[in-house]
Amino acid sequence: MAIGSVTGCFGRPLMNMWTSLLGRFSLGRLSRGGVRALQRQGEGWRPWMPMGCRWRQTLTAAPLPQGVGSSIRQVQVMDVERLVQVNWEDGSHSFYPFVWLRDNCQCPVCTLHSAKARSLLLSQLDINTTVDRVTLMEPSTVSIVWPDQHTSEYDADWLKKRCFSPEARRAQQEELFLNNRVYWGSDLQIPTASFEEVLHDDKAALDWLMELRKVGIVLLKGAQLKQGQVARLSQRIGYLRLTFYGHTWQVQDKLGANNVAYTSGNLSLHTDYPALHHPPGVQFLHCLTQAHQGGESEVVDGFHVANQLHWENPEAFHTLSTLLVDFTDSGADYCDFAVQSKNHIIDVDCDGQVVRINYNNATRDSILDIPLEQVQPFYSSLKAFVDLMYQPKNIFTYKMELGDVATFDNWRLLHGRKSYVSHTENLRHLEGAYLDWDEVMSRLRILRKAIRGET
Repeated sequence: MAIGSVTGCFGRPLMNMWTSLLGRFSLGRLSRGGVRALQRQGEGWRPWMPMGCRWRQTLTAAPLPQGVGSSIRQVQVMDVERLVQVNWEDGSHSFYPFVWLRDNCQCPVCTLHSAKARSLLLSQLDINTTVDRVTLMEPSTVSIVWPDQHTSEYDADWLKKRCFSPEARRAQQEELFLNNRVYWGSDLQIPTASFEEVLHDDKAALDWLMELRKVGIVLLKGAQLKQGQVARLSQRIGYLRLTFYGHTWQVQDKLGANNVAYTSGNLSLHTDYPALHHPPGVQFLHCLTQAHQGGESEVVDGFHVANQLHWENPEAFHTLSTLLVDFTDSGADYCDFAVQSKNHIIDVDCDGQVVRINYNNATRDSILDIPLEQVQPFYSSLKAFVDLMYQPKNIFTYKMELGDVATFDNWRLLHGRKSYVSHTENLRHLEGAYLDWDEVMSRLRILRKAIRGET
């Protein structure tokens, strides 16, 4: 997906860092002055004795539901570890590094709030900073005075949302990127929505994009039977992705076709445009004229099948997720083009989770830039993956009706089409367009904030 996923990329290194810190500093050393505990302003200092598992940030330190204010009971300064510990009223606690707090000072000098952007330059940041004073102020605001006497203030809700605990980080990344998916095979119940409602109703548009992210495909019904509807739909999000085939493109049986999609033959399962290093993330296809006979669409959940491959044939999965394969596409359309890329068939993130499928047999290059001894294992691995795609349990087949707009995740779904027969006076005609996941997720977050009050 962004999309490459960033969820959990730094989980293990951070936990190892905390473990290392804890191993180096005994509780006895800390109790002799390594920790300063602060109460609310006016309550004075109170000694604090560390207690075993209190070092671990707790599950309840995850972001609170919207509208629920966070309340701080106590703030503690851990000078040796360069951490500020926030103890919450619900009994949980969170740790914040000095350097991170200084880097993210929210004052007008350090942050341009009109742009929600950092003004503080990294060259100005003392990465080994200490703190001079820390005060818990009402209502639930942490104030820090730094050695140069610069003052920073942090709201409790702002801090809790940015807790470094694994649970809170996972929750926050899911809120930002919606990486949890619903996997499917031939049992897919394809989500549908009204094209016009999506265009004019924010709640309908949000539901559409949430389903698109979760399931990978949504069928919008009832678009007008004329060109330009995919462009109208793109304006609901932001803008179209321009490629060498234009802002939009017409899928029809064409003489001298510059793409196998522009023929009436069987179109094998594929993702679009792996010949680009950054293939389009989302695709729209609007059915203007359907074939007289045939032309059924086929879709496969590529993430689901890749996970099956990982389980059944881990060696093949490793090969397809580590070897770079050459793709090529050349011709003339919007303009003349000769594109070349190197992509993994299966892209994974730093946790080994599948985030993108790059596979189009038509544009897979005859140039194969891998060592000779790896050629046979590569073909064996790719054949195993394709064989899984075509298992009946993994393919969902449907036939688009006039006015349908199929919207789907091009990084996740493999799509194809059965051969068809069209009359000369009534040629099968789909209009297509691309967007990127960055634009789609941007609109989703904006709609979610407007509808649900979420950030």
